[in-house]
Amino acid sequence: MAVSSGYGRPDYPGRRCRFQALAQASGEVDGWLITRPANVRWLTGLDSSNAAVLLTGDRVVLATDSRYRQQAAQTGPEVELLIERDVAAALLGWAQEAGLRRLAFESDDVSVGMAARWQEQVSLELRGLDSPVQTLREIKEVVEIDLLRRCGQIASEALQSVESTVEVGMTEIVVARRLELAMGQRGADDRAFETIVASGPNSAIPHHRPSQRAIEAGDLLTIDFGAKVDGYRSDCTRTYIVGADPQHWQWEVFDAVERAAAAGRAALRAGAAYADVDRAARAVVEAGGFGENFIHGLGHGVGLEIHEAPLLAARSVGRLALGVVVTVEPGIYLPGRGGVRIEDTCLVTEDGALELTSVPREFRRLG
Repeated sequence: MAVSSGYGRPDYPGRRCRFQALAQASGEVDGWLITRPANVRWLTGLDSSNAAVLLTGDRVVLATDSRYRQQAAQTGPEVELLIERDVAAALLGWAQEAGLRRLAFESDDVSVGMAARWQEQVSLELRGLDSPVQTLREIKEVVEIDLLRRCGQIASEALQSVESTVEVGMTEIVVARRLELAMGQRGADDRAFETIVASGPNSAIPHHRPSQRAIEAGDLLTIDFGAKVDGYRSDCTRTYIVGADPQHWQWEVFDAVERAAAAGRAALRAGAAYADVDRAARAVVEAGGFGENFIHGLGHGVGLEIHEAPLLAARSVGRLALGVVVTVEPGIYLPGRGGVRIEDTCLVTEDGALELTSVPREFRRLG
């Protein structure tokens, strides 16, 4: 798979054409109402807290409010623009006036109550369906890969700059904020998600929120974080020992996770079943006697959202395709004692996994 050295503007008209072709092939509806913010952005380039887009076989109508008028105007002459506060109502009204009979909406983004209220407003038939945009977004374009690689580079450099500053007595929240500042200084627009810094027994909590807990000598320290650039995100986790040499149990847990992560990355290739990739890593953890302590799936897609399709888990159905970007993040969590997680964001290529995050993975002492 070709990966260029720089990134430019995505081909939004091309994306919309692909979506329209995929949607029309089903023949179920006359048009689609897209409301999920990441999907609206992927189709139009508009990053808005209040926007929706309606696509038929030959027309594209974008609705947003006056705060985003200037940004929306940059989407292109082929996109019709509605400036209304209630974007969904505006597009539903447009669809009815245009003579559409059946309109699909994104079933995973719209509540039952909202769909019922919409149906009361119009006489056309509304259907909640799986959005074709989600399918299209799984395989990343070259411009997206470049952005994801940049996110990984920024995050990796930022963490390595912060590692040397970590010491016994520093609080989790201070480590988190230093890392976020370092990412901003290196070109990130924002953090990719709420940074996780978990020390000592807190490292056994997969989604621990950084607290005022002071890091103690001998603590495991797990840092799960990412950078955001132009809407795209990275996801990386490293685990360290702070202020002391690791105990035997800490070495044992780290070794099992490190080998599981390597097995998961090795299993990433086009055509591999999601469940088989999960199984490759999970088998290593189970062989080490920690199977019940690996309590989540192996990984997930990353792009405009930090968690998107596909999901690499024991019950997931589907196979990896070239151009998919996923995380590989096995973990072992021992309640009350501590935990270890190692994670990288990886691109599926013809040759296997290309790592987009590059911080050394060995068990290192900080402080």
